[in-house]
Amino acid sequence: MKTLPQISEAEYEVMKIVWKYAPVSTNDITDRLVKTTAWSPKTIQTLIKRLVTKGALTYEKHSRVFVYTPLVDQDEYIGQESSSFLKRFYNGDLSAMLSSYLDHDRLSETEIHTLRSLLTEDSKNSGSSETEDA
Repeated sequence: MKTLPQISEAEYEVMKIVWKYAPVSTNDITDRLVKTTAWSPKTIQTLIKRLVTKGALTYEKHSRVFVYTPLVDQDEYIGQESSSFLKRFYNGDLSAMLSSYLDHDRLSETEIHTLRSLLTEDSKNSGSSETEDA
């Protein structure tokens, strides 16, 4: 698995816009972020430049407009960050993380039900493949 660039929380906000709307111009990114953050347009442009330097974004110049597209896949990045979080705080142990969330009432009944459904579905799928191989 390739190593993806380190992206700060602020840069991640820019990436979310680019992932959702790419190809997207500087002005479109700025207009969207000015509505949801307290950042100035200059700050947003600096974040965009950092992402280009880090290799997370690329751009094309269309006359006087810069249009950005991601070089980092969103699912791949989220997977890397999730794995990093799990390793850093729970020594890679998903059960320990879930236990911590349960112990501190951080999961709603709906979330617990969803997790049970996912685990049940996963065990059905892995069980059926073992039966088919036999």
